[in-house]
Amino acid sequence: MNALERSYRPSQIAHTFSIVARDPATGNLGVAVQSHWFSVGSVVTWAEAGVGAVATQAMVEASYGPLGLHLMRAGKSANQALTALLAADEGRDRRQVAMVDSNGQIAVHTGDRCIADAGHTAGDGFSTQANMMATARVWPAMADAYRASKAPFPERLLASLEAGQAAGGDIRGKQSAAILIVQASSSGQPSADTVVELRIEDHQEPIQELARLLTLHRAYEHMNRGDELLGSGDVEGALDAYGTAAEMAPQVEEMPFWHAVTLADLGRVEEALPIFRDVFATNPDWCTLVQNLPAAGLLSDDPELMARIIEAGCEH
Repeated sequence: MNALERSYRPSQIAHTFSIVARDPATGNLGVAVQSHWFSVGSVVTWAEAGVGAVATQAMVEASYGPLGLHLMRAGKSANQALTALLAADEGRDRRQVAMVDSNGQIAVHTGDRCIADAGHTAGDGFSTQANMMATARVWPAMADAYRASKAPFPERLLASLEAGQAAGGDIRGKQSAAILIVQASSSGQPSADTVVELRIEDHQEPIQELARLLTLHRAYEHMNRGDELLGSGDVEGALDAYGTAAEMAPQVEEMPFWHAVTLADLGRVEEALPIFRDVFATNPDWCTLVQNLPAAGLLSDDPELMARIIEAGCEH
């Protein structure tokens, strides 16, 4: 008996609303979801760079994710992949599944026995789908929000989720959410091909928390870009990236700390000292850490420089 011939088990429930889409600007592929179900992202969301994205929900058959990706990787369209999987699944009437392939073709299925309100809206390069909703306005509202948004792709997916929640959302309430986005083409390194992968496992406001983490993700992207620019010799570009990261996430002490370390190591001590002072005032443990950096080769081994840094606020 294969995976799609197994009988329905109650533990496979994930009533939810989701969106799968291909970004027309970049070709990136993504899926985002919210549900009143613990860790919904570990069940519903699947994606592979250069292949496609899948949302499998309702009375979930999780194998639709990897098997759908396998079929699309082998050259099947989203429609061909989903048609083949549904034909082999005796529980198809309880499933809700959506797929998008690397060409932006959409395939979506809402089984006749999915719990109302349930349905889907397929659009150009995207699909919104939902089951066990408070109203039948959820998935059309999600589609409208996605079409209307001019934001970058991750934020467009979140805008769709926010619209679904505003239209009524899961009749049981809110608990978890997730977003998964991969590159348009594969580099052969799955970790490098993942653009965004964030999951909120259990939270009173999972979409808001997902949005907060996405902003934090953006900030760390700027930090990483700063490191790349510094390594290539673009000092001003690196400092600008570090500064942007610190502005985006002012609550994260680490970002201004490393910004200050970079400035100090470049001899721009007067610019670094006020930043060190603010960081040390917030958490004196950073003062201990900065004194360990010269031995690790991450800061100039200059006693005069270290004395000035310590004087900047290590007495706090």
